[in-house]
Amino acid sequence: MKPLIFALCVVFTFGGLRAQTNVWQSSPGHMQVPIWPGAVPDAQPVPGPEAVLSSTNWVVAGKPFVFVVNVSQPTMTVYSPKGTNTGVAVVVFPGGGYNALAMDLEGTEICDWLTSRGITAALLKYRVPTKLKVWPYSESPQALEDAQRTLGLVRFHAAEWHINPHKIGVVGFSAGGRMVAAISTHFDKRSYLAVDAADKESCRPDFAIACYPGHLWNEDKGFVLNPNVPVTSNTPPTFLLHAEDDHVDDVEQSLVYYIALKKAGVLVEMHLYAQGGHAFGLRPTRFPATRWPQLVETWLGTIGMISE
Repeated sequence: MKPLIFALCVVFTFGGLRAQTNVWQSSPGHMQVPIWPGAVPDAQPVPGPEAVLSSTNWVVAGKPFVFVVNVSQPTMTVYSPKGTNTGVAVVVFPGGGYNALAMDLEGTEICDWLTSRGITAALLKYRVPTKLKVWPYSESPQALEDAQRTLGLVRFHAAEWHINPHKIGVVGFSAGGRMVAAISTHFDKRSYLAVDAADKESCRPDFAIACYPGHLWNEDKGFVLNPNVPVTSNTPPTFLLHAEDDHVDDVEQSLVYYIALKKAGVLVEMHLYAQGGHAFGLRPTRFPATRWPQLVETWLGTIGMISE
C-alpha cells in the first residue's frame, strides 16, 4: 500500500496553513450531538486541540476545502431531508487518512446532496488521528467504535427522526471508504462495552457506498484483500467508485474488495473511471467520475431503498 501522502502532506506540510476555528461546528439549523453520553471508550491522546485547518493550496473544482484535526470528542450532526422524506438515512464518513477529516468536501456537501433527495444524513466527526499498521491493517479501533455507535444511534432514533430502520446505509470517502468496509464486516459484535439502549440496536448498514476507499489492499502482499475485512454473504449491498488514475489509493483497493464481495454472493456494483484522481467528492469537474451521485441514486432504486 502506498503511504497516505495526501492526508499527511495536506495537513502537515502545505504552505499557507491557517486555523479557522478551534472546534468544528455544524452550520445553524442542524442538530449536532456527542455520540457518547460519557467518557469515550479506548480514549487515546491527540497531538493538540481540535482545529479546523484551511489552506489556499487545498482546492477542488476551483473551491477551497477544510480539514479538521485532533478530534477526541466525536459528534454526529443530523441533516433532515428537504421536501419529501423517503425514510432513507445515510451515515457519512469523511476521509483524511485517519489523520484528519475533510468535513466539507466529503462531509457537509455530501449531506446537502442527500437531503436534497429526501434522505436523512448523519455526518460523523469521528476520532482522528488514530494509530495504524500498514499490513496487516489493524483497522482504526476508535473510528470503528464511533461508526458502530452512530449506526446504533440512528436506528434507535429512527421513529423520532422519521427514518425507516431497515433503510439505513453508509457512505465514505478514502479512509472513510475503508470505514464503510469496516462497518460492513464488523457488525455482529460491538467493539466496546454497551453504554445504553442504543447499543442494543443493530449496527449493520442496510447498504454501503465506498468512494475511492483505501487500506483494503497492499501491493507488497499480492492481489489479496486485507484479512481484517472479513467479507461474508451477510455483508450489505455495496456500491464502489474509483478513478484509475488515483495515485493516493490505487484502484486495486476497490477491485480486490469487489472480487471478495462477488465471491461471497453480495450484491455489488462497481464503477471505474479512467480519470478523476483522488478526493473529488461530488464537486463537478470535466471528468465523468464526478457525476457519480446520479449513479448512486439509480442504484438505490434498484436495491429497493428509494422509488425508481
